Amino acid sequence: MWATDPAGFSQIGCIYSAQGFEFDYAGVIIGRDLTWTPTGWATVRQANLDPDQRSAPSFDTLVRHTYRVLATRAMRGVVLYAEDPAINHLLEDLGVPVLEG
Repeated sequence: MWATDPAGFSQIGCIYSAQGFEFDYAGVIIGRDLTWTPTGWATVRQANLDPDQRSAPSFDTLVRHTYRVLATRAMRGVVLYAEDPAINHLLEDLGVPVLEG
């Protein structure tokens, strides 16, 4: 119950523990299983660490759905960070403000 317990503040969750909740603010780390290429979004099955997702026949759809759910849990604001620098550049190009720090 980390998501509802005040002691859970600043802890990391995942799709399974965040689904069904809404938070004021959230941060989402986009892992190496989703990348941006010159031709658009691509998923990388080998980079995903969740055995259930990795073995899913609809892996591409599942990964995209996972990040969509995580990115929409916050009601006031969300911070997106990607391990893939190309995604961070894409977000900047789209006008998403960069946090300086």
